[in-house]
Amino acid sequence: MSVLKPSPDVEYNHLKLDYASTHQDIVEKCKRGNRRAQFELYRLYSRAMFNVCLRMVRQEQDAEDLLQNSFVDVFTKLHTFRYQSSVGAWIKRIVVNNCINHLKRNQLFLEELQEHHADISAEEREEPIMELHLSVNLVKSAMECLPEGYRVVFSLYLLEGYDHKEIADILDISEATSKSQFSRARKKLKEIIQSEKLTSNY
Repeated sequence: MSVLKPSPDVEYNHLKLDYASTHQDIVEKCKRGNRRAQFELYRLYSRAMFNVCLRMVRQEQDAEDLLQNSFVDVFTKLHTFRYQSSVGAWIKRIVVNNCINHLKRNQLFLEELQEHHADISAEEREEPIMELHLSVNLVKSAMECLPEGYRVVFSLYLLEGYDHKEIADILDISEATSKSQFSRARKKLKEIIQSEKLTSNY
């Protein structure tokens, strides 16, 4: 007797559903005000979200404050979560938005592009981001030396997984600005890494 296999589309939709419904039981208990479930959701995601905050704002105290404020927002707004993405992605979006608002309040300025900066050359787009084998500490140290705008776009694109359209929406800039900021951040990061001042410490 042959066994019918689900089509690839069915399997893909099932995977999407499973991904979106991860921790659904905990989320639903949180929506009902279950404190133990709220603590568990915080435990599951707080470390990763603190790292997001730290990459965005650099200062540990600011990152801790933003983490706590973000989880207040998470539990306040959780009733609006409809499993259209994973709960982790939904929480990250709240965290990132709070970090961006914090930076804007503290005068984060993104360099606007002139028309001749709007197009990134194919050669520049295809250039590998890192040709060298680098330690995590070295990359982190180099990122801390980037200007705010460069660092934020670089972090959102390379580390947090947002595309340039999403970054443009988050930062209220054009996609061309996001692409240019990322390209310049990448170039600047390589310069910092290759500088004797930084590499001599590793």
